[in-house]
Amino acid sequence: MPSASTKASTSRVDADTVIDTDSRLAPSSPGYRRMSFALFAAGMATFALLYSTQALLPAISADFGVTAGQASWTVSAATGALALFVLPLSALSERFGRRTLMTVSLVVAVAVGLLVPFAPSIEWLVALRAVQGAALAGLPASAMAYLAEEIRPRALVAAIGLFVAGNSIGGMSGRIVSGWAAQAWGWRAGLAAVGVMALLCAMVFRLMLPKARHFTRGSLNPRALAKTVRGHLADPLLVRLYAIGALFMTVFGAVYTVIGYRLVAAPFNLPQGVIGSIFLVYLVGTVSSAAAGRLVARTGRRGALYLAVGTTAAGLLLSLADTLASVLIGLVLITAGFFAGHAVASSSVSRTAKTGRAQASALYQSAYYLGSSAGGTLGAVAFHAGGWAATVLLGLVAVLGVVSITLYGTRVARAELREGRRIGQRGVPAAAGQR
Repeated sequence: MPSASTKASTSRVDADTVIDTDSRLAPSSPGYRRMSFALFAAGMATFALLYSTQALLPAISADFGVTAGQASWTVSAATGALALFVLPLSALSERFGRRTLMTVSLVVAVAVGLLVPFAPSIEWLVALRAVQGAALAGLPASAMAYLAEEIRPRALVAAIGLFVAGNSIGGMSGRIVSGWAAQAWGWRAGLAAVGVMALLCAMVFRLMLPKARHFTRGSLNPRALAKTVRGHLADPLLVRLYAIGALFMTVFGAVYTVIGYRLVAAPFNLPQGVIGSIFLVYLVGTVSSAAAGRLVARTGRRGALYLAVGTTAAGLLLSLADTLASVLIGLVLITAGFFAGHAVASSSVSRTAKTGRAQASALYQSAYYLGSSAGGTLGAVAFHAGGWAATVLLGLVAVLGVVSITLYGTRVARAELREGRRIGQRGVPAAAGQR
């Protein structure tokens, strides 16, 4: 019969074992590092392909003889199609698995990307870009759901921040590569270079991504899907997060769709290659999105959103000056604010949704890319009507919307807390009165 000391020792061992029963990936594990690198590569490919024509819009306009608004549809068609298809494709990920759907989506998008440079007209270019956007729709929401299932909760914001950082690197490198290739050999060569870069990223993604260990296969039930979607849309917090993502992306889409037209004209008169290099400011987005977890730990989620909003607004105002230095610093601030706000909002969606995480993330991505599509088109229209100042005004209106939503969310949270305390004082557990 074991002694008391043996029993105590066993209890301590058992206690130690219970402490770390979570088999999900932790930041210190090799699997976490492989996963981070794989999804970083996927994020690079996604943004490089999705916005591959953005830095080339002035050259596309000149070649096809179309306006800025017409050329902007080569961006808006891709983001709009992604927004429309992200929800149904996220449902497929519930049946076939996150890893499988992400792989298929990336392969199809890369294949279309290698065909895009051969588009014979603006209509064909817009159509191919729409197909490419629809293919990419299977990646963002599935990636968020994959992370929520495979990563420990405390590391989720940092992990999603790394995925978003891959977005920023892809957006930057794609624009730089396409800009310099276009300056040397034309915009078609620029798109071809982005396609090859995305192909390499897709190969890295498939080789490095660990197999899912916590995925539970679901069924393709349209009624169940509709019920899940209705439940998410009935959640006020999720709806606020979707609106915040859309508004942030409206600013970002408007600014980066139009900036090439501004810089190619007087007083800047920059060549295409230099304009492409302007997107080096995306490196700031890489840092701000990856640091979002630390920012939330210090200021809270709402505090982080307020800081992101203030940074974005300051960048918009600074970019009004007709000096290249002011425009560049403005772009740095806009980019830092956008990526920080996006990382906080998107990780909050994954944290808030307790069931149907893929659909919750898909709805966020739909709102996010609808914001991009709207921002790109409206930004180009505003620029045509009133110049850069009109585009900045559009961005400031969107930023004000984020502030209003965040302030409202703060008031609701405080009201719920007060109500919970009142219920607790009456002898009912406070948690019963709170979400």
